Amino acid sequence: MPTTPIPFMPALPSRPAVQTLISFLEHEAHPMIVLDPDYNILAANIAYQRQFGHGDQAIVGHKCYRVSHHYDLPCDQAGEHCPMKRAQELRGPDRILHIHHTPRGPEHVAVELRPIFDAAGAITAYVERLEVVRSASAKPSGEGLVGRSAAFNQALAAMRRVAPSMLPVLLLGESGTGKELFARAVHENSEREAGPFVVVDCSGLTETLFESELFGHEKGAFTGAIARKAGLVETAQGGTLFLDEIGDVPLAMQVKLLRLIESGTYRRVGSVETQYANFRLVAATHKPLESMVEKGEFRQDLYYRINAFPIVLPPLRERSDDIPLLVNSILQRNSYAKRKLSVADSAMAMLQRGSWHGNVRELRNVLERASLFADDGVIRVEHLPALGVARTASSRISVQAAGTTLAELHASFQGTRKELAATLGLSERTLYRKLKELGLD
Repeated sequence: MPTTPIPFMPALPSRPAVQTLISFLEHEAHPMIVLDPDYNILAANIAYQRQFGHGDQAIVGHKCYRVSHHYDLPCDQAGEHCPMKRAQELRGPDRILHIHHTPRGPEHVAVELRPIFDAAGAITAYVERLEVVRSASAKPSGEGLVGRSAAFNQALAAMRRVAPSMLPVLLLGESGTGKELFARAVHENSEREAGPFVVVDCSGLTETLFESELFGHEKGAFTGAIARKAGLVETAQGGTLFLDEIGDVPLAMQVKLLRLIESGTYRRVGSVETQYANFRLVAATHKPLESMVEKGEFRQDLYYRINAFPIVLPPLRERSDDIPLLVNSILQRNSYAKRKLSVADSAMAMLQRGSWHGNVRELRNVLERASLFADDGVIRVEHLPALGVARTASSRISVQAAGTTLAELHASFQGTRKELAATLGLSERTLYRKLKELGLD
């Protein structure tokens, strides 16, 4: 395939090392750009132009934060983690998950930034490698994980780090926070993506059924066993086994589960033949396993085996910025999607103030109920049940309903922007965005 030279700034000929680097990156399959220490984009390879290029709009010579985020300030001054600042402090690479503006709209992008040193040890440039994260959407979507808040992105970034490995993953969070969707994302981002993804609902299995369902049984092993049956462990060969609500596994069965995880072997009920398992383990629970271990309700050795890489999934009340995104996604993906439904601004503000103890599952149920009353296709406040107000910083003041409130607070507030964000219960990034929309940044 013919290639075209990467455009570069006139100052670059005096930096032969950077020019050599640019020529090398042209043959890389991943999107990459070269930056100088002042955030200016010096060059972009063809892979970047294909995936992130904005038509005829030139990006060389522009600030990276303006191109990627549409910010007027570097990321760290807009409430974001700035990989360049961190890489400069570490004098080494830094990785971060950001929301970038792309030709397809906002997208989650995994960024890895590496400093380039000259002969004297000074940083002369940075190389940034980018990869769009396909397992989550930063805009309304009919399927999969949806979110863009800081709390959601933190969990997503942790998932991205552990997925390529074989470490067991333990997903912790309240009911309705999307543990199965995160487990599936771990599977889809691993080398076992082509294999099966098998879900075991541990809360729905009695002690007598657990061993048979998990390990399978031989013909005649017990009354009703009229034929050999493969267990879920066998079904998961070459793929991922997801043990949902592992805190509900009976104590008597935990020792057999531990033996399976440690030895990779098991026996069907009624058989003496050893079977060999081959699966990636992902477990999830809403229960406090550490407290259960102290009370003798959960085996300590099993807990240490499954807790190799814990990921805490945030409750919905800690990611209220994601509620409009989730609402529009739910309206897309549910059975009533054939009707064109929308949510009035006042109703959306009420949804954002909810306590949501049932999290996304509760939000979905509320919208399904409200849709039955929205005869004209608009969900209004009167269609919503009484929602408890979240007891978080975000309940101190509502800035969603009226931008004038924020403008007045901004004019009178004596502290820093970070302190104002904390007072309002917003992330600094969200506050920066709202101020920019009002022309107050």
